[in-house]
Amino acid sequence: MAENVAASGSNDDDGTREQDQLLPIANVGRIMKQVLPPNAKISKEAKETMQECVSEFISFVTSEASDKCRKERRKTVNGDDVCCALAALGFDDYAAPLRRYLNRYRELGGDNKDKANNNNNSNEDKEEQSSLKFSMIGSSKNSNMRPFD
Repeated sequence: MAENVAASGSNDDDGTREQDQLLPIANVGRIMKQVLPPNAKISKEAKETMQECVSEFISFVTSEASDKCRKERRKTVNGDDVCCALAALGFDDYAAPLRRYLNRYRELGGDNKDKANNNNNSNEDKEEQSSLKFSMIGSSKNSNMRPFD
């Protein structure tokens, strides 16, 4: 762990810094706090470890989704590709709720570019979309990542 922290300013072979490949640590800490009791503390080491783990997990799943797109001669990875990648990698417990989330997101018009550009969304639509974003995190406290059961 110490080596990674010390090397975070170094460049990889492709010229990118390790810190540019990781999720921002403040965001990781904020997500971690959402599932802990209000008085819980999180060490810097725990945040850094989680930061590396989630970044690696995202790269792993994205690589699988990208391979699927390449085989199908497509250039854009979409939500369905990510769900398929999770299932193909054995993360069925995550693929099913993510698919339900994705379908609900699309029902609310979150995947509609025209709607986003028109700014005609009512405050209720915006609030519902915002609460949907965090429904998976909030429900994971009480269940096994099954927010829409």
